Amino acid sequence: MSSNAIQSVLVENRVFPPSEAVQKAARISGMANYQALCAEAENDYEGFWARLARENVVWSKPFTQILDESNAPFYKWFADGELNASANSLDRHMGTPTENKTAIIFEADDGQVTKVTYRELLDRVSQFANGLKARGVKKGDRVLLYMPMTIEGVVAMQACARLGATHSVVFGGFSAKAVQERIVDVGAVAVITANYQMRGGKELPLKAIVDEAIAMGGCESIKNVFVDERTASPYAKEAGRDVPFSELLAGQSTDCPPVPVNAEHPLFVLYTSGSTGKPKGVQHSTGGYMLWARQTMRWSFDVQDSDVFWCTADIGWITGHTYVAYGPLAAGATQIVFEGVPTYPNAGRFWQMIERHKCTIFYTAPTAIRSLIKASEADAAVHPNASDLSSLRILGSVGEPINPEAWMWYYKHVGQERCPIVDTFWQTENGGHMITPLPGATPLVPGSCTLPLPGITAAIVDEAGHDLPNGAGGMLVVKRPWPSMIRNIWGDPERFKKSYFPEELGGKTYLAGDGAVRSEDRGYFRITGRIDDVLNVSGHRMGTMEIESALVAKTDLVAEAAVVGRPDDLTGEAICAFVVLKRPVPTGDEAKAIAKELRDWVAKEIGPIAKPKDIRFGENLPKTRSGKIMRRLLRSLAKGETITQDTSTLENPAILDQLANTN
Repeated sequence: MSSNAIQSVLVENRVFPPSEAVQKAARISGMANYQALCAEAENDYEGFWARLARENVVWSKPFTQILDESNAPFYKWFADGELNASANSLDRHMGTPTENKTAIIFEADDGQVTKVTYRELLDRVSQFANGLKARGVKKGDRVLLYMPMTIEGVVAMQACARLGATHSVVFGGFSAKAVQERIVDVGAVAVITANYQMRGGKELPLKAIVDEAIAMGGCESIKNVFVDERTASPYAKEAGRDVPFSELLAGQSTDCPPVPVNAEHPLFVLYTSGSTGKPKGVQHSTGGYMLWARQTMRWSFDVQDSDVFWCTADIGWITGHTYVAYGPLAAGATQIVFEGVPTYPNAGRFWQMIERHKCTIFYTAPTAIRSLIKASEADAAVHPNASDLSSLRILGSVGEPINPEAWMWYYKHVGQERCPIVDTFWQTENGGHMITPLPGATPLVPGSCTLPLPGITAAIVDEAGHDLPNGAGGMLVVKRPWPSMIRNIWGDPERFKKSYFPEELGGKTYLAGDGAVRSEDRGYFRITGRIDDVLNVSGHRMGTMEIESALVAKTDLVAEAAVVGRPDDLTGEAICAFVVLKRPVPTGDEAKAIAKELRDWVAKEIGPIAKPKDIRFGENLPKTRSGKIMRRLLRSLAKGETITQDTSTLENPAILDQLANTN
């Protein structure tokens, strides 16, 4: 008995069942309803998904095939069906009351508010698509987007989808090199960008970074760069290649028939960091993706006609694809799109906006919550309690596991103890939510994403693929294909198989790359972190390898580098770099100056998000005699732990003291 008692210290005992009012009104009401859907999927897997595909998707040619597993793991869903993602987001609402409903409430960085209805949005998308078509963009082409978080960003994505052109959005904070790599890899024919973006009252260049990217070479596929003149500031224009939006849209009709594409046609390629240097182009289909984008809006967020939904993610991330550009529109919801940052003009911006727009469903990342906790503790004027948040009915969390204390603060101060928190686990590769509570059904446990959605066969296994009992930690896998899953890594099927369907698990089981554990009492899932060398900083995945490569690329200074993560109160994980320089180990101000130079370099190579928080210098790195860097040891050093492991195999144990000093 005593061992159980000890264990229970680690167990989260706080449980928050859905209130009667929430349960009554919800689409999936109570656990029995959730279990009935799970049983339907279990008894007739294909039939279950076919029903959801018919209910959620408007097909221009109905499908007769459901799941094709003949070439696993290259699964196909609804393969003989045809549709268009833009028609599924916009045209489906024409002739219904939604036509004249507000689709987007856009709040600019400076606080200016613009609203567009579904009808107006369709007109804008059609006009934009006609502009692209007139410049030669057609079905099957790839178009790269490097845009601010504006209505135009969503319009550009939808316009590509309308023509059947595959879009690849790059987050507006990434560097020229990152943009160039992605143009080359995906073979883009055009770039859609803006002259500048507005963030926190500052103008930040976008078009100049695109110019720099194209100048790096290998971008011969690019015929046009379309530029949204977001601000009045001048920018460099290249004649014959650069086209401002005003010119692109001039004289174009607002009528553009959507191009039907096959259900498996790639809607987009979105790059994510892998554990090796080269980013992975995650390829998503059209049919299965659209089905799940709409279905999860209806299940996880229980979206109703009267809701004002706000997902704070940028369109450069998967969350901004599924829960800004496609899901809310397909579900006919009104959503908020916000250009700025949560701390400008003050750290109460989110709460003030919820009050201003009467937001009912709010979806954001734990890092944002943790930074706002800090700010509101320092200044009562920016505390959630200073705003009227009574419109909120559901809260959501995304991007990384939320720690129980941040969960409790969010629940108490933002949701005022009446709003369920849907803590959603999913990845770029999953297309939409995988494991999440349902607001009207699931009893909530802080820090746990609870149970898989109906139809998602998540499990926890050991290295050999054997199921583990509840309470034992292991690897998170999904045992059956699902419609919104990744179809391939663009141009690299071998890497796709190796990364996600490893042979050692039989080649058909999806490996999420995350560790997880299920609670003994309820079987709830809790994500424990990555099992490979991928860090999760503020919800953004970054490969350690990528950051190491960037550091080593500074050839005048750096001889060798190893990067690990350490827990961080604010960002979840912080990047810690151990660096061997081509000169003696610096100390004091000199060490600080070199550390700054290296941080700026990484920001230029990858983007500011990848800047190491800690940089430590040593004469060399801890290696085994066979030359393998002892990363486990570095992780302990990064955390500031006392080294207890055997260091006798180290070439040079004296360096441990050197590497303990942070700059």
